[in-house]
Amino acid sequence: MVILRSPLAAAGVLVLSALTTVVATPVARQSGISLLLSNDDGWAEANIRAFYEETTAVGYNVLLSAPAENQSGTGSRSTTPTPLTEPGEFDSIPAGSPAEGHNSTDERLWYVNAYPVDAVRFGIQNLSSVYLGGIPSLVLTGPNVGTNLGIATQFSGTVGAASEGAKLGIPSIAFSASTGSERSYTELEAGDYSFIYAQASLRFVNTLIQSGASPLLPSGTALNVNYPGVGASTNCTSATDFKFVLSRVYSALGLPVDVNNCGSRHLPTESDVVGTDGCYASVSVFNADSKLDAGKSAQQAVLDSLSGFLTCLPQ
Repeated sequence: MVILRSPLAAAGVLVLSALTTVVATPVARQSGISLLLSNDDGWAEANIRAFYEETTAVGYNVLLSAPAENQSGTGSRSTTPTPLTEPGEFDSIPAGSPAEGHNSTDERLWYVNAYPVDAVRFGIQNLSSVYLGGIPSLVLTGPNVGTNLGIATQFSGTVGAASEGAKLGIPSIAFSASTGSERSYTELEAGDYSFIYAQASLRFVNTLIQSGASPLLPSGTALNVNYPGVGASTNCTSATDFKFVLSRVYSALGLPVDVNNCGSRHLPTESDVVGTDGCYASVSVFNADSKLDAGKSAQQAVLDSLSGFLTCLPQ
């Protein structure tokens, strides 16, 4: 037995819990939209646990499969999961635990002792049929601790995990956020920045699902969403303060390659959007294989799906 904090309990309340082996046992399945959550910051990091709580609370069928340790900057690297030789992130897993396992206080919280790509692949191929009743409707990664803008997308494990979901044929979105540092989910408090980013991401996901687009995202593409900082200085103090702007990962270099939006054939870069005063979040459509910007037909499909929700930067 090991003392862990229940992810759904009030902060500071200790419960006895055990980490079980890789064998997944069937649990009650909900109908409707199913979500697979992952990240590169680790399964016990505060942002992903806040996102898990928010998506579960509104009735989505949710499964979390994330690395046992912080794997930031590992991009799309992959390896065979191995048993833990040291305690897992924030001492959430005892040394000697199996390569994959879950928290017995909530059987839908899984760790994989490998890279983010491996955690997403394991969740889809080994767990989703048991917990979600089939492949997930969406793969959602993050919110990452720190933004993933421009060239950083090539190295981000959070983006790599979303790319893997898209490569496996599942609509996928990577979320990244400016405010915060690596911390345990045991430090979560009601109303803190992790919940604000989680609620903003849930608002974005809800809008995409309610759009009725089929498929939800163009095949072979994923979305990269980046949030500015939270606080009075950025005018971002609640989830509804964020305004989402269609952007591109890299500069267009003057070429007319983008969808016509906001009176221009050149979408702003992610950095331009997040760096603009007024709580603007960037939304880029990227190719899952190359992690470069998708073409204007894919951008148009996303623009159509989120019409009325996306906005323009001030002139």
